[in-house]
Amino acid sequence: MELLEKLKWRYATKAMNGQKVSQEKVDNIIEAISLAPTSSGLQPFEVFVITNQKVKEKIKPIAWNQSVITDCSHLLVFAAWDTYTADRINKQFDLTNTVRGFKNEGWENYRQMLLGSYPQKDAEVNFNHAAKQAYIAFGHAIIAAAFEEVDATPIEGFDPAAMDEILGLKEKGLRSCVVLTLGYRKADKDWLVNLKKVRKPKEELINEIA
Repeated sequence: MELLEKLKWRYATKAMNGQKVSQEKVDNIIEAISLAPTSSGLQPFEVFVITNQKVKEKIKPIAWNQSVITDCSHLLVFAAWDTYTADRINKQFDLTNTVRGFKNEGWENYRQMLLGSYPQKDAEVNFNHAAKQAYIAFGHAIIAAAFEEVDATPIEGFDPAAMDEILGLKEKGLRSCVVLTLGYRKADKDWLVNLKKVRKPKEELINEIA
């Protein structure tokens, strides 16, 4: 299967060569992010696509000075909602009704159920839930990048509070949760490029209940 072969090809790239990724490939990766499933279809996150080199330079020191931050073509920062609010929930439900062109009683009842639940929860609980949804989309981005033969580096090693300040996320009601660099490997500087991919045996990973 072509997709599996490309997933075997990908790895967490440790050095990038600064080559630009075409806009078409980036658009396809972003579309894959948009198509990711999320709880109740709320898509409780935003993605910041950074190409500005000065911004990358600001981010590098708060991300363990990883060279891929500044040497990548595009830096994607996934930022989850800091909490669920009635306005945010209603906006997404209203969008669904507009796109589908009708209101459904069951769907509207479901809206009221969420409105009676999520906004009353602790903000940290809500953020953690929203961040999990962002990670689903993050996974889609990694797979889409591999399919496009674009190298990518998943990064959790950064200071979220500092990232939030650099990007002005607090004012937007967002909190950064994970980062993905897009670009092309610099093979002669990447210690990981020629090492075999290591994964636990299937019998230790998969449990079948027939």
